[in-house]
Amino acid sequence: MLAEELTTGLAAEADLSMFGDDPFWLVLIKAVFCFAFLLGTVLVCIVMERKVLGWMQLRIGPNRAGPWGLLQSLADGIKLMLKEDIVVKGSDKVLFVMAPMLATIPALMAIAVIPFGPADDPVSIFGTQTVLQLTDLPVALLYVLATAAIAVYGTVLAGWSSGSTYPLLGGVRATAQIISYEVAMGLSFAAVFLYSGSMSTSAIVEAQEDRWFMILLPVSFLIYMIAMVGEAHRPPFDMPESEGDLVGGYLTEYSSIKFAFFMMSEYIHTVTVSALMVTLFLGGWRAPAPLSFWEGANSGWWPMLWFTVKLVAVIFFFVWIRASLPRVRYDQFMVLGWKVLIPIALVWLMLVATVRAMQNEDYGFQDIVLWVAGGVLVLLLLSLVVDFLRDRSEQRREAAEEEQPEEPFDPLAGGYPVPPLPGQTLPPVPRRRSRAERAAGSAGSEGSEGSEADEKAGAAITSEGKEGDDA
Repeated sequence: MLAEELTTGLAAEADLSMFGDDPFWLVLIKAVFCFAFLLGTVLVCIVMERKVLGWMQLRIGPNRAGPWGLLQSLADGIKLMLKEDIVVKGSDKVLFVMAPMLATIPALMAIAVIPFGPADDPVSIFGTQTVLQLTDLPVALLYVLATAAIAVYGTVLAGWSSGSTYPLLGGVRATAQIISYEVAMGLSFAAVFLYSGSMSTSAIVEAQEDRWFMILLPVSFLIYMIAMVGEAHRPPFDMPESEGDLVGGYLTEYSSIKFAFFMMSEYIHTVTVSALMVTLFLGGWRAPAPLSFWEGANSGWWPMLWFTVKLVAVIFFFVWIRASLPRVRYDQFMVLGWKVLIPIALVWLMLVATVRAMQNEDYGFQDIVLWVAGGVLVLLLLSLVVDFLRDRSEQRREAAEEEQPEEPFDPLAGGYPVPPLPGQTLPPVPRRRSRAERAAGSAGSEGSEGSEADEKAGAAITSEGKEGDDA
């Protein structure tokens, strides 16, 4: 019964009749604009990041290429294209070359469903009325998740095809990272879908007419804010390319234009997840509160300006946390994803579904608050009981371990070396004797026969020395 009510009351199909009627030349113009907007934003993003980092860290930042250093990203691109392109001899050359393309192309595809303006207020381009959006789908959010999932293949294949240890570890890390945080991201999307009644991006923006989802769904907003940083491999979650322990991760063996493709895909992915955040939680193309009282703020070409301003603000957030937070350990990052974000997202999704179902049943606001508050209190009490029982069991286990004698840990017991678990210690490593000790030992074995003569000679020298001192 609940599933049927949610399906009929919330999952009504959005009106997408305004899409698909544009002539081919207009579709081509809009596609080129989306591509140029994305690449132009990437160029601005790179310069802005280096400028803002310099400002936050009391450095000068780029100031040589162009006025105020604004052409620094263009100079970096030209420099990378002119560098020597190296293909590792022991690599799988086909996949080694294809990996940068697999990482870049899917990152470009998600911008196709991002709305830059209202669907019911088209603008005129060369005399033809059209919507400021390339296209829209009834399952646009699933399309975005699919493109993000495809992009990981470029990273994984880059690490595997290089035929090197550190790139392989970086590819494995990227796989685990994206799988972990796409689950939390998908659960935050599900809450938005339940509240808006559609998976279409234009319909989701329309549903935020009265209030942004950042205010209505604050937990989903915070979960997506953390998950998008991990999804984009941005600091402090850039473990797949960590210089401290992986030299450069999956990028170690790449150079020239292929390295530039990987770096560009990272920034494109950053812009894409930022645009998705603006669309889902920040009202999309809608004007912010003071300007929204102006009647023409959300008509014509103005919505594109509001969207761009919000997009730059979210990208500034990426730069801000990079300058503020240190890189976390990889095990801490996995614990955050699986043991914190995903459980919270599941509980929050159940809560949102319950509230929406009660609204469909015409429950009053006070009744909804009482039921929700009661459910939250029950969950808190259950969590306290579980924590208490878990602490007691851990104390009993620790007491039992203290009573039992500690067994020596053998790292080669299974036939191959394994690291010690918490509480286990490695056996002492046998130290090799120094060169002087080895030389002394060999000399002692060879000269054992003449040891008595040496002792007599030493005694004679000592006695002569004493007689000389007495004289």
